[in-house]
Amino acid sequence: MATGRGWILKQHSLALARAAAAPQRLAPPSGTSRSPQLPAAAARPARPDRGRSAVPLRQCQKTTMKSKSCLCIESMPSEILLKIFSYLDTGSLLCIGCVNKHFYHLANDNVIWFRIYSNFFPPKRTNWKTQSVERTAVLLSHAMVQDKESGYWKKQYIIKQIAAGKTRIIQLLKPINPYTGLPLKTKEAIKAYSLSWVIVLKDRNGKEHVMEQMDISFNDTSITIFWYDTNWPCLDNLSTLELCGVTPLLLDRYKVPSKNGPRRRSLIAEFNLTNLTKTTTMIGSDMLVQLFRLNPGLLVGLWKKGNGIAFVMASLHLHQLLERSTLGSATTQHILPPHKPILDDVDPEYGLHGYQLHIDMHSGGHTYMCGTFRNLFCRKDYIRNGYLRLTVISLKNNSQHLPLAGKVGFFWRTDVFEGNVQNCYLMDVTLLDEMEEPFWCFSAPVYMKLSSKASCLYDYMGYSYTLNYVDSEGKVYAELVWIEETQEYYIVNLVLYLSTEKVNCWFGTNY
Repeated sequence: MATGRGWILKQHSLALARAAAAPQRLAPPSGTSRSPQLPAAAARPARPDRGRSAVPLRQCQKTTMKSKSCLCIESMPSEILLKIFSYLDTGSLLCIGCVNKHFYHLANDNVIWFRIYSNFFPPKRTNWKTQSVERTAVLLSHAMVQDKESGYWKKQYIIKQIAAGKTRIIQLLKPINPYTGLPLKTKEAIKAYSLSWVIVLKDRNGKEHVMEQMDISFNDTSITIFWYDTNWPCLDNLSTLELCGVTPLLLDRYKVPSKNGPRRRSLIAEFNLTNLTKTTTMIGSDMLVQLFRLNPGLLVGLWKKGNGIAFVMASLHLHQLLERSTLGSATTQHILPPHKPILDDVDPEYGLHGYQLHIDMHSGGHTYMCGTFRNLFCRKDYIRNGYLRLTVISLKNNSQHLPLAGKVGFFWRTDVFEGNVQNCYLMDVTLLDEMEEPFWCFSAPVYMKLSSKASCLYDYMGYSYTLNYVDSEGKVYAELVWIEETQEYYIVNLVLYLSTEKVNCWFGTNY
């Protein structure tokens, strides 16, 4: 015998079937006399009200039954609704609470959520005589469950589920790559966390346009995310762009999360789009698009014709990426814990030493250069104008000069077009201190600018280019020479400049 939710739904469907068939039995066939089996009320002609047009009986009955069927679910007693809700899984229970206030109140029922909480996090028993979870829930429903405020056990369940998911992710991030100082299994952790990224475009009226990621690529020390569409909002009406990480509210290792399920955002960065073309530097262009860089690591491509958005790209370094993408809220960024100063060396006059640099230059799956440089140092004589200088590739040492492999350019694509902007690419910098801890990490689009002065090196006769990157923690300066015979660029000078404020804060020094 059917019981519970199945019996209720069966009775409800039978009632709707009888209601749908009732008008056909009431309406007599045209051209025939009234059947004696029909009720008198059905055979009696409708009398129109005074001053109003007559409404057919069948239309009135359909309208009445339609309104009753629409209100049937909401007008059901709360006891029956609670019984139905008790059969739902956690995702459906959270979604149905968004229908209206009445459903929200019922979906927060402590008895339902305590049963769910007890199934996933059973209490520790000290003896062998244990009772079932449902029996425990019944015994505690009056004494403990109902005494809590509405939604208490729902909140406790969500908090513990999030904590359990983070514990699994932390285990994946423990192995460290000795070359980069970053976790080895970041890609696996991102997939296990079902982490994705969205951009939220806000116009001047406060309306939000949420864009899901369209494409993502994993590099050695960064990820590159693309958003492209044919229906972007008008750029002139946009005020800000927010980059957010998105994760399912509840992580289940046995289920693939749905995009329509409950999710939470973590704000990574916010950018101002007001007068974008006037306040932001253009770093390159081709026949179709112009590239505008917004630090840190965001690139906006605009169509040359129409000045509309073609695509948005974000280059995110893997250092503490999961923390920044999951531990914040929809309105505030995650604040990293303060670094405890460690004395750099015994003799401050010696300066910095033992640094290690890992640098990648790439775009569209093409790697132009990937190298690791060890034993970098800076003497105290090199500290000038608020920066400490670390020479990576010396201009005077030909043995250190390195070529860029392949045709250098920034590859982009949309639903319809794709292209390549010359002399632009993505640069990932990972600088480790003497304890092999990440000291300065970033991933950003950069471009090479043609220098007005000719190369002073006799071994390289060709056009000279410069690369400059600046942020709040340091600068990167590089000189490149184009070799016409081999059709490639050579890096002949590469220098890092670290902010003395950053170094003093990190090591507790006073440079």
